[in-house]
Amino acid sequence: MGDQQGRVPVWARESTRRRTALSRDAIVRAAVAIADAEGLDAVSIRRVATDLNARAMSLYTYIESKEDLLDLMADEVATETLPAGELPSDWREATIAIARRERATTLRHPWLVELVTRRSVLGHVGPNMLRHSEESIAALDGLDADDAWKWRLLTAVADYSTGFAVRESREHEQARTGQGRLLEPYLTQLVATGEYPHLARMLEAGRPEDDNFERGLRWLLDGFARELT
Repeated sequence: MGDQQGRVPVWARESTRRRTALSRDAIVRAAVAIADAEGLDAVSIRRVATDLNARAMSLYTYIESKEDLLDLMADEVATETLPAGELPSDWREATIAIARRERATTLRHPWLVELVTRRSVLGHVGPNMLRHSEESIAALDGLDADDAWKWRLLTAVADYSTGFAVRESREHEQARTGQGRLLEPYLTQLVATGEYPHLARMLEAGRPEDDNFERGLRWLLDGFARELT
């Protein structure tokens, strides 16, 4: 029975119920809290059990492995990407609204970037992730394009949003740890050699402080719309 269950996604398996304060939801919420506070590497069955004042072995009644726990964590926070109400009727605004929630979710849970980049999507897509995909497709109902073009747009928006989130997450981590300041003398020394005149000019001008996420996304969507005409 255990081998058979191991071949199907964790969400499709029956949950063993016992008379205890523990539950799958409680375990997942505790794991998410640990990852939010300390990063993904801090998450383990033993650590979650400690935070829940339980024995590690008792958690295996609800979750068979750490890999299953990671899948459940990702799907749990995926609920935060779902729109709170009706999507805008305009496909651009609807897509931007969803991307905005994706970005906010990643900022709240920066470990998602590491989890997504180091795991294959196949076999790790839960029901909340599927709902998110369904909403993203539904957002394009007002777009006069066939499904092939909609797939292209969905992929381009996902690539843009994920890339932006990865960079933003790394910058926040560098600011938190001070790594950015440690690199400044090295970069200054390299630029001073005169071998990087274009980079030197840009650095001297300074990086704009405004948030470019939605502006860049609108550029992408407007360019896509022109491609269809």
